Amino acid sequence: MAIRALIFDWAGTTVDHGSLAPVLTLERVFPQAGVPLPQAVLRRDMGLAKRDHIARILLEAEAIAAWQSAPGRLPSESDADALYAAFLPLQMECLLAYSPVLAGVPEAMESFRQLGYRIGSTTGYTRAMLDALAANAATQGYRPEIAMSPEDVGSGRPSPAMVFEICRRFGVAPHECIKIGDTPSDIAEGRNAGMATIGITRTGNMVGLSLAEWAATTPSQQQSLLSAASAALLNAGADAVAESVAECLPVIQAIVRRASI
Repeated sequence: MAIRALIFDWAGTTVDHGSLAPVLTLERVFPQAGVPLPQAVLRRDMGLAKRDHIARILLEAEAIAAWQSAPGRLPSESDADALYAAFLPLQMECLLAYSPVLAGVPEAMESFRQLGYRIGSTTGYTRAMLDALAANAATQGYRPEIAMSPEDVGSGRPSPAMVFEICRRFGVAPHECIKIGDTPSDIAEGRNAGMATIGITRTGNMVGLSLAEWAATTPSQQQSLLSAASAALLNAGADAVAESVAECLPVIQAIVRRASI
């Protein structure tokens, strides 16, 4: 199998160790509405377009119970709209503070380019958020050829619309691409397009720790976290996992070899 393009997620994959920016914002938004929720619930559907993510949270049992306890009713679409409206300015406010390019990403991208791979990217962020994120990443040496948001194509993950548009612009077939990201929704996006997929564990949402928090955990705790993240992403359908983008090249090569047997 010839691979001609790699399509990366942003938060938790190429920037923002632990995918902190979105979850820290959600941890502000829901308490403001009087319904604080555990971080595990807020992270569960990470990677979706942000309005979709908030709407999905409201379908979770924990959110329904909290709404019935506080407002005394079931959450509604108007609640999702209000939460999303509150989310947007708060996310823009803290986005760049929590989104440095991850260690090894610029060097890995240069290696991928030297091997002839085109580099694209997709996100659950809005276009305005992505523009700010991409401009900031460029100053740190990461410049994907295409950065696609749900607004550009009318739908977000798990729809393959963003990756299909990248394929169209690159002039490649979906099976000639690998989608790489840190959430089950990333994996679903790639699989729905007919692409091979790689799940990212250590730097991503499934582990959910900042670099400092990761360094403070014991080796046995780290292994437990990595095992759980790997299992979740493989159960979501990932063809393989890697701890970080910087460690993806051998995994990409293994996928290519397996497909050639």
